[in-house]
Amino acid sequence: MANLTEFHRVAEQVRNWGRWGAADELGTLNLITPEKVAAAAALVRHGKVFSLGIDFGSAGPQGAFQFRSNPVHVMTVDGGDARTLAEYGPKWLRNSVAQELSAFFADNPFRFNDDLIIMPLQAATQWDALSHVYYDEQLYNGFPASSVTSLGAVHCGIDKVDGKGITTRGVLLDLVRHRKADTYLAAGQPITPEELDEVVAAQGVTVGSGDILLIHTGWMARFHETGDGAEAYSGLDWRCAQWLHERDIAAVAADNLMVEDTVSGVEGTFLPMHMLCLRDMGLMLGEYWDLTALAADCAADGVYEFQLIAPPLRVVGAVGSPINPIAIK
Repeated sequence: MANLTEFHRVAEQVRNWGRWGAADELGTLNLITPEKVAAAAALVRHGKVFSLGIDFGSAGPQGAFQFRSNPVHVMTVDGGDARTLAEYGPKWLRNSVAQELSAFFADNPFRFNDDLIIMPLQAATQWDALSHVYYDEQLYNGFPASSVTSLGAVHCGIDKVDGKGITTRGVLLDLVRHRKADTYLAAGQPITPEELDEVVAAQGVTVGSGDILLIHTGWMARFHETGDGAEAYSGLDWRCAQWLHERDIAAVAADNLMVEDTVSGVEGTFLPMHMLCLRDMGLMLGEYWDLTALAADCAADGVYEFQLIAPPLRVVGAVGSPINPIAIK
């Protein structure tokens, strides 16, 4: 177990503040160059498409936690309204909405349905924006944490990311296959930098600047079996932040709820890798990605690289965004 002194030493080593200028709010996404985007497109050979997003619904993994809820889907206009509002809407003088809707249905065959969704922006498959996590009152690149106001993040919000776009070479590192695990990596054995090196060598894949790494732990497959959204697992050890920094990785995502291990490797801290990646490196984290089908295909053909397309929604000032990432081989 490391202490806070060692944590701060590592933070100094991986910090990218000022690397792309004092005004930068993109962090390591700057490593995704036009040349990298073009090279990623050239990886598509068979037209196989893998959706890496999970359902946004009432049975999602956030049901295990109180501070975030699963999405609530509500119909605002449905088939029953077409008949009843056409009859009662024009007479309901105190309800302007009913009158407006009934006008659509009166004396013509046109009908429609409408709905809305209420949910945390990180309810299911998502990106953490750089403004999501901070310490010592500073965000990435030294922006003040106070700039995240009750109306949203002035600096490092997810809307800044969408202007850049996220399309690059993706590389899947299959820890389930490497450890010969039955379904998933149970808690108690964090993924170390040394093990990442072993997986890279075993898969015969390169990892380089501007890549996005996908870490297959099997947690999502386990969740689909058990419905236990709070089950502990082995994730990336906090020291993997240095490994990612040394290789100029653009972002990292996993099929579990926090990417990093559920047990902190730094005494007196919670989620130390989140702090190092988001706040110091400017490296976004993707959580709750479904990598099961992609991992099976990679194991079958021995190809662990692909074009990855994972843009967030441009929610102004948001500290995270739901996504439906796509891998194409």
